[in-house]
Amino acid sequence: MRIDLDAVRVVRDSWSVSATGTFTEGIHLISGDVGSGKTTLARVIAGLSPPTSGAIRREDITHPMISFQFPEHHVTGSTVSEECSSWGLDPTVILKQASLQEKAGLSPLRLSRGELKRLHLACVLSQEYDLLVLDEPFSSLDCKEKARACTTISGRARGITIIFTHEQSQFPRVDMLWEIVDGSLHCRGNLPDALRTWEHAPEIVRALIRRGKEPANLTRQDIREAACRT
Repeated sequence: MRIDLDAVRVVRDSWSVSATGTFTEGIHLISGDVGSGKTTLARVIAGLSPPTSGAIRREDITHPMISFQFPEHHVTGSTVSEECSSWGLDPTVILKQASLQEKAGLSPLRLSRGELKRLHLACVLSQEYDLLVLDEPFSSLDCKEKARACTTISGRARGITIIFTHEQSQFPRVDMLWEIVDGSLHCRGNLPDALRTWEHAPEIVRALIRRGKEPANLTRQDIREAACRT
């Protein structure tokens, strides 16, 4: 499985984002500021929007999925239980995972944004995809739910997972680090070496590197282990 971006460019009036690179199996993190083009590039990679120029080649991608930042964009069920069923999943299992057992009969749109995000991620992350594109998967989640989502994402053993985020506090295990800077996608490489050139690195990561305590990866455990290193 792989996705090749060959001089891909999206132009809207005076704004543009460009990307060249190859995504193979594993977990890829793409960071960038708000408005840098993360969602635009996510839609292009997922095949929902065509680029203005350049080419995208997908190899052995037959089962793709994109998860949008705002979970209400995915709702199709009239109740929370029906929403689970619409994904072909057992509502009992999913509602337990999302801690929403008591809200099975409510409309999904009556849930809080955080609850709806939990429900949506529980549905998405319960399935296997050749390509899973996650646009701001941690938005609207509290610290506990971010940690739970990170653990689940870290456990994905198959396919290409691409996370677009400006998150600064919690991350899953990452194989390849990318970022959008000045309208262009840059590949920083594999971890931990990529951390040294990551412009969007959280301050705690910067501080650890300055002290010669480079974390092996970006999970909270990796950060703690690096901080405790003597």
